[in-house]
Amino acid sequence: MKYLEEFQNPELARGLLDDIRATVTRPWALMEVCGGQTHTIIRHGIDQLLPDEVELIHGPGCPVCVTPLEVIDKALEIASRPGVIFCSFGDMLRVPGTDRDLFRVRGEGGDVRIVYSPLDALRIARENPTREVVFFGIGFETTAPPNAMTVHQARRLGIRNFSLLVSHVRVPPAIEAIMTSPDCRVQGFLAAGHVCSVMGVDEYPELAARHKVPIVVTGFEPLDILEGIRRTVHQLERGEHTVENAYPRAVRPEGNPAAKAMLADVFEVTDRAWRGIGVIPQSGWRLSARYREYDAEHRFEVSGINTREPAECRSGEVLQGLLKPNQCEAFGTTCTPRSPLGATMVSSEGACAAYYLYRRLGMPAAPLEASPVA
Repeated sequence: MKYLEEFQNPELARGLLDDIRATVTRPWALMEVCGGQTHTIIRHGIDQLLPDEVELIHGPGCPVCVTPLEVIDKALEIASRPGVIFCSFGDMLRVPGTDRDLFRVRGEGGDVRIVYSPLDALRIARENPTREVVFFGIGFETTAPPNAMTVHQARRLGIRNFSLLVSHVRVPPAIEAIMTSPDCRVQGFLAAGHVCSVMGVDEYPELAARHKVPIVVTGFEPLDILEGIRRTVHQLERGEHTVENAYPRAVRPEGNPAAKAMLADVFEVTDRAWRGIGVIPQSGWRLSARYREYDAEHRFEVSGINTREPAECRSGEVLQGLLKPNQCEAFGTTCTPRSPLGATMVSSEGACAAYYLYRRLGMPAAPLEASPVA
């Protein structure tokens, strides 16, 4: 705990806030890319402690939230089939599909199991050789390497009754899509530190230069967030737009070469649909041709899916930073964690879930001395 407490030090937080206040001279809009960063910001009231000139916009960095409805519906269809054991992390089970979720499928007799690692699913496949075991592989550059390694292991061990339903996405194309949107107000990015711990920072300098936005690689503790904001504001005030690494204790410039090699061996880059946003070119991964036999969409014929997004759900606008969760008419009324309209309310990294958990009563942040941050 001592290690974490050092990154929640009140005196250091106060110093960073004072520096930001002394630096800023005009309005700036910054986007934190990752949902984990959003939860830290809302939980500790960081957005309310900042000067009025600094606005934080919540980005699309929640893996559960951006998994498209069509893939959710395919998961529901596969999980309903006799002889299938469908494995997933727990937060996917309550994500609504068109007319039900994985909890409902399990209640109707489907064998849906919560696992804590893709290797758990592979173990289940070894223990049940007469059944088909499918793992729901979603997420960003952080979760893709272990899923790739599991498929690699399945082939090495000769396990044929295992497959992966893939919906992996990549952050840099999402930043590109945000910056080219006609509604974009983002002037600087707090890049997700865990993504860069895998991929390094090589993909960002060209983006920063072309769109003239500073990109600061940022961690997830309160002091990490404040330091990322401080560096971004300094760049904006100086008219600079470079890439900085404010998370050096976890991120090396080259990333994790072993993880990147595993990704290159098992996956190939493809266009991907993002829930609430649409198709972003080159924004995802799929299993490469060499591993196609482990692709659940290839193994199971899943066609005729008729997806229908609820008309009153505005999670797509939330994911693009166009709407704050509590500005949605359904927030906290017809949309709650127990009865969500969209994934942003039910995911543990969803922006709507953060607002509901920490700020649903609309109470202001605690005074600086009593705040969990400062």
